[in-house]
Amino acid sequence: MAKCQRPGCGGETAFGKCTQCGAPDQQAWTPPQQPPRREDEAGTGWFRHPDVLSGSQPSPPKPSAPNATSGAQPPHRPSTQPPQPPRPVTQSQQAPQPKAKPDPETLTIRPVTPPHGQPAPAPGQWAQGVQVPAVQPQEMHSPLADVPQPTSVLATAEPTQSIVPPKPVVEEAPPSQDSQPRSDSVPFPGPGHGTGSRRTSSRVARGRGLGAGLVDVPPVPYRDPTSAVMTDPVVAENKRFCGNCGAAVGRGADGEPGAAEGECPNCGARFSFKPRLRRGDILGGQYEVLGCLAYGGLGWIYLAKDHNVSDRWVVLKGLIDTGDPTALAAAVAEQRFLAQVEHANILKIYNFVQAPDPTTGTSVGYIVMEYVGGQSLRQIALEHHRTLGRAEPLPIGQVIAYGLEILPAMGYLHSIGLLYCDLKPDNVIQTNETLKLIDLGAVRREDDYESPLFFTLGYSAPELSERGASVASDIYTVGRTLAVLSIEFTGYTGKYRHTLPGPDEMPLFKLFDSYYRVLKRATHPDPDRRFPTAEDMAEQLTGVLREVMALGTNRPRPGVSTVFGPEPRTFGATVQTDERGVSLTVPDPSEVIGALPVPQVDTDDPAAGVLAATVASDLNDLVEALTHAPQNSVEVRLRMMRARTELGDIARASGELELARRMASDPHDWRLQWHRGLLELAMRRPNEARAAFDAVYDALPGEAAPKLALGISLEYLRDYFGAARFYEQVWRTDRSYVSAAFGLVRVYLAQGARAGAIEVLESVPDSSSHYVAAQVAAIKIKARAHEVAKLAEPDLYDAARRLERLALDAERRTQLSVEVLEAAYGWVKAGRPGGGHATGTVLGCNLSERELRFGLERCYRALARLASTPEQRHELVDRANAIRPRTLT
Repeated sequence: MAKCQRPGCGGETAFGKCTQCGAPDQQAWTPPQQPPRREDEAGTGWFRHPDVLSGSQPSPPKPSAPNATSGAQPPHRPSTQPPQPPRPVTQSQQAPQPKAKPDPETLTIRPVTPPHGQPAPAPGQWAQGVQVPAVQPQEMHSPLADVPQPTSVLATAEPTQSIVPPKPVVEEAPPSQDSQPRSDSVPFPGPGHGTGSRRTSSRVARGRGLGAGLVDVPPVPYRDPTSAVMTDPVVAENKRFCGNCGAAVGRGADGEPGAAEGECPNCGARFSFKPRLRRGDILGGQYEVLGCLAYGGLGWIYLAKDHNVSDRWVVLKGLIDTGDPTALAAAVAEQRFLAQVEHANILKIYNFVQAPDPTTGTSVGYIVMEYVGGQSLRQIALEHHRTLGRAEPLPIGQVIAYGLEILPAMGYLHSIGLLYCDLKPDNVIQTNETLKLIDLGAVRREDDYESPLFFTLGYSAPELSERGASVASDIYTVGRTLAVLSIEFTGYTGKYRHTLPGPDEMPLFKLFDSYYRVLKRATHPDPDRRFPTAEDMAEQLTGVLREVMALGTNRPRPGVSTVFGPEPRTFGATVQTDERGVSLTVPDPSEVIGALPVPQVDTDDPAAGVLAATVASDLNDLVEALTHAPQNSVEVRLRMMRARTELGDIARASGELELARRMASDPHDWRLQWHRGLLELAMRRPNEARAAFDAVYDALPGEAAPKLALGISLEYLRDYFGAARFYEQVWRTDRSYVSAAFGLVRVYLAQGARAGAIEVLESVPDSSSHYVAAQVAAIKIKARAHEVAKLAEPDLYDAARRLERLALDAERRTQLSVEVLEAAYGWVKAGRPGGGHATGTVLGCNLSERELRFGLERCYRALARLASTPEQRHELVDRANAIRPRTLT
């Protein structure tokens, strides 16, 4: 990268501007023209080689811009809107930008309106009457929806903003209709607990590094701290604003640079954007300052050595302006919360020290943190764009791997009663193969309704101004962060500020529908419909990653579900042969209902222990036992519903489901939809069943069971293309779901895709109890005696070899031998269509009419000896005599 040409600035330029002062480069970078991509590649993040599909690309080069645990943000515009509580402009380190974002409009999020009849809060107070600092507010801005915007990661990063957090409205709960109330939900907006559904998991794959052992993520080399120190620390003029009134300060004019310190021309408050610490300064008697790393909304970031602990590298984070009470409160809050945190994926805080300001003499506080030498996720995405020479999102496997590292850190914070509030790509740094959350200035207690609530436009949940922060709003920020990294998310702060583009607009979402549904649930407009915990989202995201990698590499990536049990039995594996050819019998709904995976019992259900101890081989005995269960609960009613459905008692099964619905504390509980789908299948209404199972798929995008149920529902509707997609997602990911394999074969054969059906049958592992059935079906499909014109000579050889390897009883082996030899005989009689001079043998017979006649005669006589009735024996003997070639004896 070239050096900045602006006098006094030692920064480097990238993407058309200086990485330090923001001045435009004289030779701005423009992406090279690229040939058009194929439609199946556009916007998916997947490239042509499997290594890149899985994220295994070369490590990004070392960053050339200054790096630390926080950084700069774009400016705010002054506004004449009504005042709101102040907020600092906090932000983690920002990577170089390719172009500036259009100047957006501004708007102000006001506090919640007081209830009717109550006085409005006086100036200087929260809506709840709590005193606030008497400083001017800074406005949040929203880009115009119709203004063209850069791709999400290429756009100028949005600043962190703040609003007044509303206090929860405590309403008297209506009397419960359940004599045994469930304990797995907490009403929103309680202290950070969601009510989107019951807890769906108890464990997530951990301990295998970044990528959960499923995808290789390029490591980011650790950066030498001394190479990150800025030679000439300067705050870019377009980022200089008064901490008191928000007016632009320190701006240049007539070609002269602006002053880095002085008085605000609007309110007269002093401002200073110069570092307070110099190289060689000692803080707290142990921290030696080596220079500035970067700057952020809450202050300069310094590199220092801790002489009391093995001269380890540390980072000092101070305030830009102690005259900003909100910034001061945020810095103190960051220190307080960080002191409680101990997690491998969260930045560590070591100490908190103070030093006098060299100009005013006032005491300034500094947080002492660990040095993280890597790149933020935004920088990694920008590096990816720069390497490719075009705006291209990160590979989806890599993005999901990031999410699986972020969510446990989020879950840890939630477990100790804290909310992160301001997740975005700038606030996550990767170093080597480790991910860390940084910049905890926005962290707050779940029950904190007084301190300013910080957030970033484009990532923040829509309900913040009305319902405050919660676990659900944190989940929302995770979903938005993954979306920004994985798609070309133009307009994420404008047109799609609180929505996602649909699959018709984003090829990635159409290709990986399960991933789209994870994002859709995480960012649902209703907080109660989002994932209830970070662990729940991580469990589903892990399932989606298994599916994505299986589809991308054609290698199964099975995993154990904590939501559903395994398939009790396989459905639809019966092979039939008639005048129309070979096919698999479409299973009856009664067979399907008893064979679909069964949901695991909710351990928080009052009757969970009773259900675990209730074992009955006969369904009538099970109904009798559950009727006299000592505790009534949702799980008891659902188990009764399944038993009555399998018995064919549809009316009573429907009544049991209605009782469960009335007793459930969550109207969106996916278990109700799952059992509704089973009931609709039993009533032979596949369209209604499809709608119910689709709702389960929305709630549990990473599970195989709803996709299997959707596959059979669409097959009943003769939507073979849709059914094939769901069957294939399940089968390619986990080969234990053999019902999906036979379902895929059925829909392939219905569409005439014979080769695809054979390929699926051949992929059934030999460890499966249905291996022989799959091989027999493949042999029957290959040896199509009724379609000799479509037979191929290699198919005959392959069918014969497969039959010889199978361990079958004498009668079944002989019956299959007859089918193969009859197909070969018909092919020879038809003039060997598509073949030349045959040189091989089929079941010991040369491909000649005479040899095949002898072979069929032997098989017919062998079957006659095994016949169970005289009539069958006589028929087979007659067939043997008829096929026998003429001989002298």
